[in-house]
Amino acid sequence: MTKNDNRRRKPPFHVVTIGGGSGQYALLSGLRKIDDIRISAVVSMMDSGGSTGRLRDELGTLPPGDILKCILALSPHQETARSIFQKRFSKDRRLKGHNAGNMLLTMLSRYTGSFPAGVQALAEILDVRGTILPVTIDRATLVAELSDGSRIFGESAIDMPRGHQRETIRDVYLVPHHSDAITVYPPVLKAIENADIIILGPGDLFTSIVPNLIVPGMREKLIQVTAPMYHVVNIMTKYGETNHFQACDFIATIEGFTGRKITAAIVNAKRPDDRLLDLYRKQKSDFVDIGFPEAGCAMILEDLLETSGDIIRHDSTKLAGVILRIIAGMEVVDQD
Repeated sequence: MTKNDNRRRKPPFHVVTIGGGSGQYALLSGLRKIDDIRISAVVSMMDSGGSTGRLRDELGTLPPGDILKCILALSPHQETARSIFQKRFSKDRRLKGHNAGNMLLTMLSRYTGSFPAGVQALAEILDVRGTILPVTIDRATLVAELSDGSRIFGESAIDMPRGHQRETIRDVYLVPHHSDAITVYPPVLKAIENADIIILGPGDLFTSIVPNLIVPGMREKLIQVTAPMYHVVNIMTKYGETNHFQACDFIATIEGFTGRKITAAIVNAKRPDDRLLDLYRKQKSDFVDIGFPEAGCAMILEDLLETSGDIIRHDSTKLAGVILRIIAGMEVVDQD
């Protein structure tokens, strides 16, 4: 083991988050406001849609979209930066459809000679609190194998199923682009090794969270460390990924990919109103009920709901409050 079970650091506690997309944005936006913690955000590198996908295909760069969300979430200039960096170009033919943040991050990466250096540079511009780490710097495509044996290639294709019916996802794996293997970015392993608490999610299960866990080296490291590991369960199901899932199904899936039990699941207990639920049902999305968790699976049930703009999401402040209470309850023991 890399850590002793009875050994906890004094503040600042090191919080490692693993995920991607808007879910990790909500989590990090809340964590940024907590004092006496150190944040390391591990981010999926499998995004292949929209502006991110075009940059990946045309320039051969790593996808910047989810990384950009994390940078904005951890910046004290969040609101101003979002209005600027998420603005999309409309006049120039080549730039049309791209947003300013993706372009700037891509150009910084090309100029510095590495994607992590570009991330660090943009984080410096925006006074980011914390460290943002791509889970891998090897280019790869996410592949989903369905229950009928068919395969879907690419995160965006998995994320946006076509038609009214699709088989369930049986497994996901990565296919490298220009090498024989994919490896985890070494600073990610160091961050996990030094973590005091690990938080998985929220986010689309098979396209934002699991892609991190299947990078070779991640599962082994998560099994090796003894830091408590929590999973923030999604509030709504995602058509094509988690149809009819209950909280216990999310937990079982995460544990299957990590190879270890989670310490507890953080689950929203506040049901959205019927009007909003009806809107989501039109997209084949349902409220995630608690279900019947297996023995030994602890759940933290809280009102984590935020519904402004008729969008059901985690409230970043409420979510951060739960995590703060978890941290406050962890015993602090001197290392001497």
